[in-house]
Amino acid sequence: MIIDLPRTHTREVSQKVDELHEERGEAATGRVLTLLIATDERQLEKSLEVANAASREHPCRVIVIVPNHEPSDNDQDADSDLDAQVRFGADAGAGEIIILRPRNGLIKHQDTLVIPLLVPDAPVVAWWPTEPPANPSEDPLGKIASSHITDALRSSNPEASIERLRRNWSARDIDLSWTRLTAWRAMLASMLDQPPHLPVTGIEVSGPRDFLPMTLLCAWLRLRLDVPVTTRYDKGAKAVTGVYLTREDGVLALERPKGDQATISQPGQTPQPISLPPRTLEDCLSEELRRIDPDEVYGEVINKGWDLIHGQVE
Repeated sequence: MIIDLPRTHTREVSQKVDELHEERGEAATGRVLTLLIATDERQLEKSLEVANAASREHPCRVIVIVPNHEPSDNDQDADSDLDAQVRFGADAGAGEIIILRPRNGLIKHQDTLVIPLLVPDAPVVAWWPTEPPANPSEDPLGKIASSHITDALRSSNPEASIERLRRNWSARDIDLSWTRLTAWRAMLASMLDQPPHLPVTGIEVSGPRDFLPMTLLCAWLRLRLDVPVTTRYDKGAKAVTGVYLTREDGVLALERPKGDQATISQPGQTPQPISLPPRTLEDCLSEELRRIDPDEVYGEVINKGWDLIHGQVE
Protein backbone atom coordinates (compact mmCIF):
# COMPACT_ATOMS: atom_id res chain seq x y z
CA MET A 1 0.00 0.00 0.00
CA ILE A 2 1.43 3.37 -1.09
CA ILE A 3 -0.31 6.63 -0.17
CA ASP A 4 0.87 9.99 -1.53
CA LEU A 5 0.37 13.13 0.57
CA PRO A 6 1.29 16.18 -1.52
CA ARG A 7 1.61 19.65 0.02
CA THR A 8 1.15 18.26 3.51
CA HIS A 9 2.30 18.76 7.11
CA THR A 10 3.90 16.34 9.57
CA ARG A 11 0.79 16.26 11.75
CA GLU A 12 -1.23 15.06 8.75
CA VAL A 13 1.39 12.41 8.00
CA SER A 14 1.31 11.25 11.62
CA GLN A 15 -2.49 11.08 11.57
CA LYS A 16 -2.45 9.02 8.39
CA VAL A 17 0.04 6.54 9.89
CA ASP A 18 -2.13 6.20 13.01
CA GLU A 19 -5.23 5.63 10.86
CA LEU A 20 -3.50 2.90 8.89
CA HIS A 21 -2.39 1.19 12.09
CA GLU A 22 -5.98 1.23 13.39
CA GLU A 23 -7.32 -0.16 10.11
CA ARG A 24 -4.81 -2.99 10.24
CA GLY A 25 -5.38 -3.62 13.96
CA GLU A 26 -1.74 -3.17 14.90
CA ALA A 27 0.35 -0.73 16.91
CA ALA A 28 3.66 1.00 16.30
CA THR A 29 4.83 -0.14 19.74
CA GLY A 30 6.07 -3.33 18.09
CA ARG A 31 8.81 -1.33 16.34
CA VAL A 32 12.20 -1.75 17.97
CA LEU A 33 13.67 1.47 16.57
CA THR A 34 13.26 4.36 14.16
CA LEU A 35 15.61 4.32 11.19
CA LEU A 36 16.26 7.72 9.60
CA ILE A 37 17.66 7.62 6.07
CA ALA A 38 19.12 10.69 4.37
CA THR A 39 19.41 10.13 0.63
CA ASP A 40 18.39 11.45 -2.80
CA GLU A 41 15.92 10.33 -5.44
CA ARG A 42 18.58 8.39 -7.33
CA GLN A 43 19.43 6.20 -4.32
CA LEU A 44 15.96 6.13 -2.75
CA GLU A 45 14.64 2.76 -3.94
CA LYS A 46 17.94 0.95 -3.41
CA SER A 47 18.15 2.32 0.12
CA LEU A 48 14.57 1.24 0.85
CA GLU A 49 15.25 -2.22 -0.54
CA VAL A 50 18.14 -2.63 1.89
CA ALA A 51 16.14 -1.19 4.80
CA ASN A 52 13.19 -3.49 4.05
CA ALA A 53 15.46 -6.53 4.14
CA ALA A 54 17.02 -5.41 7.42
CA SER A 55 13.61 -4.71 8.95
CA ARG A 56 12.69 -8.39 8.79
CA GLU A 57 15.16 -8.89 11.63
CA HIS A 58 14.56 -5.48 13.21
CA PRO A 59 10.94 -4.30 12.78
CA CYS A 60 11.26 -0.54 12.58
CA ARG A 61 9.72 2.66 11.35
CA VAL A 62 11.73 3.94 8.42
CA ILE A 63 11.68 7.68 7.79
CA VAL A 64 13.43 8.78 4.62
CA ILE A 65 14.35 12.39 3.95
CA VAL A 66 14.77 13.21 0.25
CA PRO A 67 15.33 16.96 -0.23
CA ASN A 68 13.58 18.36 -3.29
CA HIS A 69 15.80 21.03 -4.84
CA GLU A 70 13.73 21.34 -8.01
CA PRO A 71 12.00 24.73 -8.44
CA SER A 72 8.23 24.68 -8.78
CA ASP A 73 5.95 27.29 -10.32
CA ASN A 74 3.43 26.73 -7.53
CA ASP A 75 5.84 27.13 -4.58
CA GLN A 76 4.86 30.72 -3.82
CA ASP A 77 1.18 29.85 -3.68
CA ALA A 78 1.55 26.61 -1.71
CA ASP A 79 0.73 26.47 2.00
CA SER A 80 3.27 23.71 2.55
CA ASP A 81 6.83 22.93 1.43
CA LEU A 82 6.46 19.23 2.16
CA ASP A 83 5.40 16.29 0.01
CA ALA A 84 5.16 12.93 1.72
CA GLN A 85 4.47 9.29 0.96
CA VAL A 86 3.47 6.50 3.34
CA ARG A 87 4.11 2.84 2.53
CA PHE A 88 2.53 -0.04 4.46
CA GLY A 89 2.29 -3.79 4.13
CA ALA A 90 4.18 -5.56 1.36
CA ASP A 91 5.70 -2.25 0.24
CA ALA A 92 7.28 -1.55 3.62
CA GLY A 93 8.92 -4.70 4.98
CA ALA A 94 8.29 -5.44 8.68
CA GLY A 95 7.22 -1.93 9.58
CA GLU A 96 6.15 1.23 7.81
CA ILE A 97 7.99 3.66 5.56
CA ILE A 98 7.50 7.42 5.59
CA ILE A 99 9.15 9.38 2.79
CA LEU A 100 9.49 13.13 3.30
CA ARG A 101 10.40 15.45 0.43
CA PRO A 102 10.97 18.95 1.85
CA ARG A 103 11.51 21.99 -0.39
CA ASN A 104 12.89 25.48 0.00
CA GLY A 105 13.76 26.55 3.56
CA LEU A 106 12.25 23.37 5.03
CA ILE A 107 15.26 21.45 3.75
CA LYS A 108 17.34 23.04 6.52
CA HIS A 109 14.94 21.90 9.26
CA GLN A 110 14.85 18.15 8.74
CA ASP A 111 14.95 17.47 12.48
CA THR A 112 11.68 19.33 13.07
CA LEU A 113 10.10 17.21 10.34
CA VAL A 114 11.02 13.83 11.76
CA ILE A 115 10.70 14.40 15.54
CA PRO A 116 6.85 14.18 15.54
CA LEU A 117 7.09 10.92 13.58
CA LEU A 118 9.56 9.01 15.79
CA VAL A 119 8.43 5.81 17.49
CA PRO A 120 8.04 6.72 21.19
CA ASP A 121 10.62 5.33 23.62
CA ALA A 122 12.59 3.58 20.86
CA PRO A 123 16.20 4.16 19.77
CA VAL A 124 16.79 6.40 16.75
CA VAL A 125 19.40 5.39 14.17
CA ALA A 126 20.52 7.66 11.32
CA TRP A 127 21.90 6.12 8.14
CA TRP A 128 23.54 7.91 5.23
CA PRO A 129 23.72 5.29 2.43
CA THR A 130 26.16 7.20 0.22
CA GLU A 131 27.40 10.74 0.92
CA PRO A 132 27.93 11.16 4.68
CA PRO A 133 27.95 14.51 6.45
CA ALA A 134 31.40 15.71 7.50
CA ASN A 135 30.30 15.59 11.14
CA PRO A 136 27.35 13.24 11.79
CA SER A 137 27.02 14.44 15.39
CA GLU A 138 26.34 18.00 14.21
CA ASP A 139 23.99 17.02 11.38
CA PRO A 140 20.32 17.85 12.11
CA LEU A 141 19.40 14.16 11.91
CA GLY A 142 22.53 13.03 13.71
CA LYS A 143 21.74 15.21 16.71
CA ILE A 144 18.56 13.28 17.45
CA ALA A 145 20.01 9.81 16.69
CA SER A 146 21.68 7.53 19.22
CA SER A 147 23.68 5.83 16.46
CA HIS A 148 25.16 7.11 13.19
CA ILE A 149 25.76 4.72 10.29
CA THR A 150 27.77 5.97 7.32
CA ASP A 151 29.20 4.23 4.26
CA ALA A 152 32.26 6.09 3.03
CA LEU A 153 33.01 3.32 0.54
CA ARG A 154 29.88 4.20 -1.43
CA SER A 155 30.54 7.94 -1.42
CA SER A 156 31.95 9.80 -4.41
CA ASN A 157 35.36 10.08 -2.68
CA PRO A 158 35.86 7.34 -0.04
CA GLU A 159 39.27 8.54 1.14
CA ALA A 160 38.16 12.15 1.62
CA SER A 161 34.94 10.99 3.31
CA ILE A 162 36.67 8.75 5.84
CA GLU A 163 39.20 11.47 6.63
CA ARG A 164 36.40 13.91 7.47
CA LEU A 165 34.61 11.26 9.52
CA ARG A 166 37.83 10.48 11.41
CA ARG A 167 38.40 14.12 12.32
CA ASN A 168 34.86 14.42 13.67
CA TRP A 169 34.47 10.91 15.08
CA SER A 170 32.24 10.25 18.10
CA ALA A 171 31.43 7.02 19.93
CA ARG A 172 28.02 7.01 18.20
CA ASP A 173 29.61 6.64 14.75
CA ILE A 174 30.20 3.51 12.68
CA ASP A 175 31.03 3.10 9.00
CA LEU A 176 29.91 0.09 6.98
CA SER A 177 33.37 -0.12 5.41
CA TRP A 178 34.39 -1.55 8.78
CA THR A 179 31.33 -3.79 9.11
CA ARG A 180 32.20 -5.46 5.81
CA LEU A 181 35.27 -6.91 7.58
CA THR A 182 33.43 -8.70 10.42
CA ALA A 183 33.82 -12.21 8.99
CA TRP A 184 37.48 -11.65 8.05
CA ARG A 185 38.34 -10.34 11.51
CA ALA A 186 36.51 -13.18 13.27
CA MET A 187 38.23 -15.82 11.15
CA LEU A 188 41.71 -14.31 11.60
CA ALA A 189 41.23 -14.03 15.36
CA SER A 190 40.14 -17.68 15.48
CA MET A 191 43.18 -18.76 13.48
CA LEU A 192 45.57 -16.94 15.82
CA ASP A 193 43.89 -18.53 18.84
CA GLN A 194 45.03 -21.98 17.65
CA PRO A 195 48.37 -23.40 18.82
CA PRO A 196 51.24 -22.98 18.37
CA HIS A 197 50.98 -19.45 19.74
CA LEU A 198 54.01 -18.04 17.96
CA PRO A 199 54.49 -14.30 17.48
CA VAL A 200 53.64 -12.83 14.09
CA THR A 201 56.68 -11.14 12.52
CA GLY A 202 55.20 -9.91 9.25
CA ILE A 203 51.83 -9.24 7.62
CA GLU A 204 50.75 -8.97 4.00
CA VAL A 205 47.23 -8.13 2.83
CA SER A 206 46.10 -8.48 -0.78
CA GLY A 207 43.13 -6.95 -2.57
CA PRO A 208 42.07 -4.08 -4.83
CA ARG A 209 43.88 -0.77 -4.89
CA ASP A 210 42.26 2.15 -3.02
CA PHE A 211 39.78 -0.14 -1.25
CA LEU A 212 38.76 1.39 2.07
CA PRO A 213 37.86 -1.85 3.93
CA MET A 214 41.30 -3.23 3.04
CA THR A 215 42.95 -0.15 4.54
CA LEU A 216 40.90 -0.55 7.72
CA LEU A 217 41.86 -4.23 7.90
CA CYS A 218 45.54 -3.28 7.63
CA ALA A 219 45.07 -0.69 10.38
CA TRP A 220 43.40 -3.25 12.65
CA LEU A 221 46.15 -5.84 12.09
CA ARG A 222 48.88 -3.25 12.64
CA LEU A 223 47.26 -2.06 15.86
CA ARG A 224 46.53 -5.49 17.28
CA LEU A 225 49.73 -7.34 16.30
CA ASP A 226 52.17 -4.40 16.39
CA VAL A 227 53.86 -5.60 13.20
CA PRO A 228 54.48 -3.70 9.94
CA VAL A 229 51.91 -4.41 7.22
CA THR A 230 52.57 -4.55 3.49
CA THR A 231 49.97 -4.75 0.72
CA ARG A 232 49.78 -6.51 -2.61
CA TYR A 233 47.26 -5.24 -5.12
CA ASP A 234 45.35 -7.82 -7.16
CA LYS A 235 44.23 -6.50 -10.50
CA GLY A 236 40.49 -6.99 -11.00
CA ALA A 237 39.80 -7.82 -7.34
CA LYS A 238 36.66 -6.32 -5.82
CA ALA A 239 37.35 -7.19 -2.17
CA VAL A 240 40.12 -8.38 0.11
CA THR A 241 41.64 -11.55 -1.39
CA GLY A 242 44.14 -12.67 1.24
CA VAL A 243 45.88 -12.12 4.57
CA TYR A 244 49.31 -13.69 5.14
CA LEU A 245 50.77 -13.83 8.65
CA THR A 246 54.46 -14.76 8.83
CA ARG A 247 55.63 -16.66 11.90
CA GLU A 248 58.70 -18.64 12.85
CA ASP A 249 57.10 -21.86 11.62
CA GLY A 250 55.95 -20.45 8.26
CA VAL A 251 53.04 -18.48 6.83
CA LEU A 252 49.51 -18.66 8.19
CA ALA A 253 47.17 -17.61 5.37
CA LEU A 254 43.49 -16.86 4.80
CA GLU A 255 42.73 -16.54 1.08
CA ARG A 256 39.57 -15.85 -0.90
CA PRO A 257 40.59 -15.08 -4.50
CA LYS A 258 36.95 -14.91 -5.64
CA GLY A 259 33.48 -16.23 -4.94
CA ASP A 260 32.26 -17.55 -1.59
CA GLN A 261 34.97 -20.11 -0.89
CA ALA A 262 38.06 -19.30 1.14
CA THR A 263 41.06 -21.39 2.19
CA ILE A 264 42.94 -21.51 5.48
CA SER A 265 46.57 -22.60 5.13
CA GLN A 266 48.68 -23.45 8.17
CA PRO A 267 52.29 -24.67 8.21
CA GLY A 268 52.47 -28.48 8.12
CA GLN A 269 48.73 -28.94 7.58
CA THR A 270 46.48 -29.60 4.60
CA PRO A 271 44.73 -26.41 3.37
CA GLN A 272 41.19 -26.20 4.76
CA PRO A 273 38.34 -24.85 2.59
CA ILE A 274 35.71 -22.75 4.36
CA SER A 275 32.68 -20.69 3.36
CA LEU A 276 33.39 -16.95 3.52
CA PRO A 277 30.85 -15.18 1.27
CA PRO A 278 31.19 -11.43 0.66
CA ARG A 279 28.88 -9.50 2.96
CA THR A 280 25.91 -7.78 1.37
CA LEU A 281 24.78 -4.28 2.25
CA GLU A 282 21.75 -5.85 3.94
CA ASP A 283 24.05 -8.01 6.10
CA CYS A 284 26.05 -4.98 7.20
CA LEU A 285 23.06 -2.78 7.98
CA SER A 286 21.37 -5.59 9.93
CA GLU A 287 24.50 -6.09 12.01
CA GLU A 288 24.70 -2.44 12.96
CA LEU A 289 20.99 -2.23 13.76
CA ARG A 290 21.49 -5.27 15.98
CA ARG A 291 24.41 -3.68 17.82
CA ILE A 292 23.56 0.05 18.16
CA ASP A 293 25.99 0.25 21.11
CA PRO A 294 29.39 1.90 20.43
CA ASP A 295 31.97 -0.23 18.60
CA GLU A 296 35.07 0.34 20.71
CA VAL A 297 37.37 -1.58 18.37
CA TYR A 298 36.33 0.57 15.41
CA GLY A 299 37.01 3.65 17.52
CA GLU A 300 40.55 2.43 18.28
CA VAL A 301 41.22 1.54 14.65
CA ILE A 302 39.94 4.84 13.25
CA ASN A 303 41.75 6.92 15.87
CA LYS A 304 44.98 4.98 16.47
CA GLY A 305 45.44 2.24 13.89
CA TRP A 306 44.79 4.56 10.95
CA ASP A 307 47.70 6.81 11.89
CA LEU A 308 49.98 3.80 12.35
CA ILE A 309 49.24 2.45 8.90
CA HIS A 310 49.36 5.61 6.82
CA GLY A 311 52.81 6.27 5.49
CA GLN A 312 53.85 2.73 6.47
CA VAL A 313 51.86 0.45 4.14
CA GLU A 314 53.78 -0.29 0.94
